[in-house]
Amino acid sequence: QLQLAESGGGLVQSGGSLRLSCAASGVTLDDYAINWFRQAPGKEREGLLCISTSGGVTLYANSVKGRFTASRDSAKNAVYLQINSLKPDDTAVYFCAVSAISSRFCTTTPDIWGQGTQVTVSS
Repeated sequence: QLQLAESGGGLVQSGGSLRLSCAASGVTLDDYAINWFRQAPGKEREGLLCISTSGGVTLYANSVKGRFTASRDSAKNAVYLQINSLKPDDTAVYFCAVSAISSRFCTTTPDIWGQGTQVTVSS
C-alpha cells in the first residue's frame, strides 16, 4: 500500500517562502502524477496544482499562479511544492495525493493522501 508523507511546513512570516516535500516508501514517485491540495480552517479542501510524471505543472487554482510551483528529485524519490510570497491566507494544512487507479495522470479527485503538513503564515 502506497503511503505518502508530507514535510516542511512551519511558521513563516508573510512574504517568506517554504518548500514542502512529499515522500513515499516502496514506490518510485516518478511513476506518479502528484497532486497538491490544501485545507484552511473552516474551509473546503482546495486543489492547488499537479506535477506530471514528465515534470509538467498544471495549476488547479488561479490564486497560486506565479507563487506556487512543483518539482521532482528522482534521486531522492521526492516531490516538492515551492511556495513563495506567502500570505496569511495561505495558512492551511497542505497535502500531496495520488490516484491509485490512474497513477500517471493528474486528477482533482485522488484517493491516496498523505497526512498533511501545517503551514502557518503570520502577518
